[in-house]
Amino acid sequence: MERNDRNLFQAAFILGLGLLGAVDGIVFHQLLQWHHMVDHHNQIHMKIFSDGWFTILFSLLLVWGGVKIYRDAAKGELGTRPRTFLSGILIGGGVFNLVEGMINHHILQIHRVRPAAENPLLYDISFLIVGFLLVIIGLIVRRKKV
Repeated sequence: MERNDRNLFQAAFILGLGLLGAVDGIVFHQLLQWHHMVDHHNQIHMKIFSDGWFTILFSLLLVWGGVKIYRDAAKGELGTRPRTFLSGILIGGGVFNLVEGMINHHILQIHRVRPAAENPLLYDISFLIVGFLLVIIGLIVRRKKV
């Protein structure tokens, strides 16, 4: 992969991490209120505080990705292939789900996707499967010749 395409892919990957973080935070934490970054019993202060830090982190990823695109474009070192960009977004988003799911849901066990569900493990595994599928689809898009 040439330098310009690599820069585009890297920026899109960072944006994908931030984008799926935003989807997780907005959909699961705020709209559905299934969980918080740290589900600390009935300590609403800790739940909101941890969600705030999570929002800061995924927002920084989105800013970082945007700044990377701007800087690489200003130097004339940014690719323009839509497939490269889309694959970076998909792979970055999938990696977010896999890392966040494995670390927070399974290793640290600081929260589950939907702890109040009849079978919370089903939601946790589904979260990982979505991440895996996003990575696979992203790899297919990346490798497909146009």
